[in-house]
Amino acid sequence: MESQAKFLEGNLFRHITVMSLTASVGLMAVFIVDFVDMIFISMLGKAELAAAIGYAGAILFFTSSFGIGMAIAAGALVSRALGAGDGELARRRATNTLIYGVLFGAVFAAGVWMNLAPLSALMGASGETLDLSVSYLAIIIPSLPLLIFGMVGSAILRAYGDARRAMMATVWGGVVNAVLDPILIFGLDLELTGAALASVAARCTIAWFGIMPLIRHHRALARPQNVSQDLMPVAAIAAPAILTQLATPIGQAYVTRSMAEFGEAAVAGMAIIGRMTPIAFGVIFALSGALGPIIGQNAGGGRQDRVREAMRDAILFMGLVVVLVTGILFAIRGPIAALFAADGVTLELIFLFCGPLALAFFFNGVIFASNAAFNNLGHPFYSTWINWGRHTLGTIPFVLIGAAGFGAPGVLIGQALGGVIFAGIAFALTRRVLATAALDAGENAPFVRHSRMHQLFHVRR
Repeated sequence: MESQAKFLEGNLFRHITVMSLTASVGLMAVFIVDFVDMIFISMLGKAELAAAIGYAGAILFFTSSFGIGMAIAAGALVSRALGAGDGELARRRATNTLIYGVLFGAVFAAGVWMNLAPLSALMGASGETLDLSVSYLAIIIPSLPLLIFGMVGSAILRAYGDARRAMMATVWGGVVNAVLDPILIFGLDLELTGAALASVAARCTIAWFGIMPLIRHHRALARPQNVSQDLMPVAAIAAPAILTQLATPIGQAYVTRSMAEFGEAAVAGMAIIGRMTPIAFGVIFALSGALGPIIGQNAGGGRQDRVREAMRDAILFMGLVVVLVTGILFAIRGPIAALFAADGVTLELIFLFCGPLALAFFFNGVIFASNAAFNNLGHPFYSTWINWGRHTLGTIPFVLIGAAGFGAPGVLIGQALGGVIFAGIAFALTRRVLATAALDAGENAPFVRHSRMHQLFHVRR
């Protein structure tokens, strides 16, 4: 059993690097399979299939955001309890967050499943593409509670500092998906249906490998008790975190609809970029989940100096990763385009991504890191405001102007410019939160005793 708060000591840049890289391996295992899905579907030679995945992807992003929000709540609550040295509270919070995640996720999935056609049409799908998108989603959406089970389990593993086992949950999910994809898509000639069934099998695998290490290795789950008592602490973080995450797919839905005005080739190009982005920047996507437990444990242990140092190291780490990845993408942009037999506007969008847009992803990373700080320092609604601002005020006017001036590429350029502005706002707000936390807690006083959010995390024992 390993329940110590391992991030209270040691080199923070190393902690961030190890946690981010291991978490990114798990993420990229899944995203690489999604990327291969797109290659397989492109090989079928039907543009409407690739477009259908593009529309469906926006809705799947919307549903997975619910799981991300619950995972953020679990990670924050468990890591803070561990940082304060309360293993019993950590186990109880882990158990009850899992229960709430699955129950609420099932209700959410049912609501989405009953409205698949209107949601797909809202994305801009029509005709045969609409029918294909709905049939694909109808198979995957009911498995959302399983995905949430695995996501929350992995977040709890990261809260314990067990990055390797959290990584392996998604790695095994990716392996299952990769093995089943060609069998179902080509061997059984199921096309999109085969891709959907493979995704469901992968979600079952992620759930299994996300939970079993908690039971067998960490003894991190307990018999359910005081479930209702933990509703408010869970909801206080999960509700704004879910709202925060929902902003991204809603903003992306607007971008998808704007891109649809330029034809299915443009939507297909955006879908390809959508699959490439998490592979190229999986480390940046993973950073928020990796940084959260590090901040949470040190905040719970009263180490505000290490909290500030963790933020500095995270931004330095992001800058190095983005520059390296952008250089690689630029060097291989030709082979990437050839892989999809891209031409016309599809080719133009791919080349745009493998250059300035990739470099601009640094600013998305700043927002991710800021959200991790807000969620783990008792200010989850700051994340909500930043994300909703970024995906409304920071998206709609910029996309409108970009599309009017530069066509399909202008849609992505406008989206990126909005991110630059809101990254600046997020960074300034993060500095303010860190300064306030240091004043509230004092450099040597336990955070859990002095924080204004004490009542949120304290439980009578």
